[in-house]
Amino acid sequence: MKWLADENIEQPVVDALRESGHDVLFITEMERGLPDDEVLRQAEADSRILLTNDKDFGELVFRLRRAATGIVLLRLETEVGAEKAVRLKQILPTIEPRLVGHFAVVTQRGVRLRPLRSVSIPD
Repeated sequence: MKWLADENIEQPVVDALRESGHDVLFITEMERGLPDDEVLRQAEADSRILLTNDKDFGELVFRLRRAATGIVLLRLETEVGAEKAVRLKQILPTIEPRLVGHFAVVTQRGVRLRPLRSVSIPD
């Protein structure tokens, strides 16, 4: 799966996805300080799932109806990147097939999936 990790995502989370064979671009390694709207546009243009800790992307896709392939918002109690990586790796096998076209909120207790209105389907 193709991902775009927002700059607020911890390096261990990016590393864990890459070690699992995912294609991950990381804003921190590309161009720090991009506005959220531009980050979302880049993810959508390359049919990547956006991974973020930032709730503002919900406003962009639901209230402002910006297009997105899919978004995963990490809302975990821990701030430790390695712990977030473990949680993401735990839930990915069950949610990965449903990420395209959805806004997923990952918490300690589970995952909430909400369909996106404007969706870019990857080739």
